[in-house]
Amino acid sequence: MSEARHFKDHHREAKIFVARAIFTALAIVLLTGMLLVRFYSLQVTHHQDYVTQSDRNRVHVLPISPTRGLIYDRNGELLAENRASYTLSIVHERVEDLGQTLDTLGDLVDISANDIEKFNDQLRQKRRPFDPVPLRYNLNEEEIAHLAVNEYRLDGVEVHAQLVRNYTHGELYAHTLGYVGRISEKELAGFDEDTYQKYSGTHSIGKIGLEREYESMLLGDVGYQNVETNARGRVLRVLDSRDPKPGQDLVLHMDTEVQREAHAALDGRRGAVVAIDVATGGVIAAVSAPSFDANLFVTGISFKDYRLLNQSRDLPLFNRFLQGQYPPGSTIKPVVGMAGLHHNVITPQDTIYDPGYYRLGNDKRLYRDWKRRGHGTKVDLLQAIAESCDTYFYDLGHNLGIDDLHSFGSQFGLGDKSGIDIPSERRGLWPSRAWKRGARGLAWYPGDTLNVSIGQGDVLATPLQLAVMTATLASRGRHFRPQLVASIGGQEVAPTLVEQVEVAPEHWETILNAMHEVVHGLHGTAKSINRGADYEMAGKTGTAQVVAIAQGEEYDSEALSERNRDHALFVGYAPFEQPQIAVAVILENAESSSSAAQISRRVFDVWLNRENN
Repeated sequence: MSEARHFKDHHREAKIFVARAIFTALAIVLLTGMLLVRFYSLQVTHHQDYVTQSDRNRVHVLPISPTRGLIYDRNGELLAENRASYTLSIVHERVEDLGQTLDTLGDLVDISANDIEKFNDQLRQKRRPFDPVPLRYNLNEEEIAHLAVNEYRLDGVEVHAQLVRNYTHGELYAHTLGYVGRISEKELAGFDEDTYQKYSGTHSIGKIGLEREYESMLLGDVGYQNVETNARGRVLRVLDSRDPKPGQDLVLHMDTEVQREAHAALDGRRGAVVAIDVATGGVIAAVSAPSFDANLFVTGISFKDYRLLNQSRDLPLFNRFLQGQYPPGSTIKPVVGMAGLHHNVITPQDTIYDPGYYRLGNDKRLYRDWKRRGHGTKVDLLQAIAESCDTYFYDLGHNLGIDDLHSFGSQFGLGDKSGIDIPSERRGLWPSRAWKRGARGLAWYPGDTLNVSIGQGDVLATPLQLAVMTATLASRGRHFRPQLVASIGGQEVAPTLVEQVEVAPEHWETILNAMHEVVHGLHGTAKSINRGADYEMAGKTGTAQVVAIAQGEEYDSEALSERNRDHALFVGYAPFEQPQIAVAVILENAESSSSAAQISRRVFDVWLNRENN
């Protein structure tokens, strides 16, 4: 027993206990200190940061899209409006299982594979967190009701009213107004921060036509709302907001009644019509046929519809009046004749003998006149224009030379962009020595000049260029830039005079009287269109070869497929004494220029009857 007591050391145990107690106390003090420091950091040092982060869990900035500017014709008729549409959208950040949500939505409303693919494309694009991504547009009342009843199952799903672009005349203005469409990933990648901010409230952007050219003015300025939401993302209240600024309205020079008549006159045939106000350069009508319904593109065209348009042989998406480049044929002969007078190569009284062909010295090739037996022994300038004598213009072109012909024709807008206020215009081709040397590495030959003098060979012009040329002739040399928009946001857009073609007054009289003879002369090539008219017109017919005819052969319409037949053209203006409107028409593969002239007559009638009433 006594020996066992020696194994227990009370003094040592007391020292161990004290040491452990001190260590525990120090640990408690240290941990308490750390906790106090953390509390201080949370409640004092970083208080504001955490308050802000907390607010962000329930307060969000929602962009408010501005109302896009409207577009009107010259008479105040609405051409492009904004129509209310109910849109189904998903806020991806508030959805736990996107696949399940899409399946649920598919049971409630009609959602196509095309809708889902477009939704996924937009979801992959750069966007702000909590921005709703559209899934379906144009919900009907029944679909809205189904979604409302099932709202408790659809976290992150929103149905809201949205203004969607609507083109009131469908295909009538498709190539001039253009259309808006969903912002693509490529377009979004090109946005800087300011541009990205501007489009934070909208999913659409102008793609072609006036919608693209005037995008910055039509768009407006985005607004915003600071909103408080609950845990399910539903808006509880608006904390503050800034109203968006609507886009500016456009008023056009275009006249819907004239546009409709020109479209109807084409009657489904491939072609184009352009009508210009002689006094200002304002575009009264611009039609490309066949056309398409621009509304198909607004919320995203289906693959089926796009394939039908894109693969059509008739190219409805192709803007013929702006991008179609055609040989102008005899329609340029008034300009060639004017060049001859201006450079003193001919006088109105000079005549030539026309056996039905023209031959250069030491050249066996015959340059044929369209009239196989020719136009007579004494063909002067008036007859040459009225009856479209090719031989006269072969001779004139050869004596004039390509240099003077090129420089003079350029003043009328040939071979250059007109500067019209829609994008993607093509410049045509008004050949010169320098062009041929640069493009083909070849010298210029006299035969090239002969072809240019009758609007064939390498010469190409758009219907818009031919209308500008005709308006410049009608106004005696005042070459205006063609303009679609007459006013922006109530501010008038002034006409732009590009050039004043300086030619002696008597030369204008000679050429314009010859163009008058085309329509009202006994042998004029467009005399059929003057019947029943209570006003007088001036014009020039033309045909343009699509395929070359071998030397010594005649044009045989029956031997050619329909799309290889000649194009038919007409340019003209009215009234003759006080010109108001200039028109250019092309009918692809129509052969007869009288068909194109009849379309011009219908356009003249509508415009002049309105102006005189």
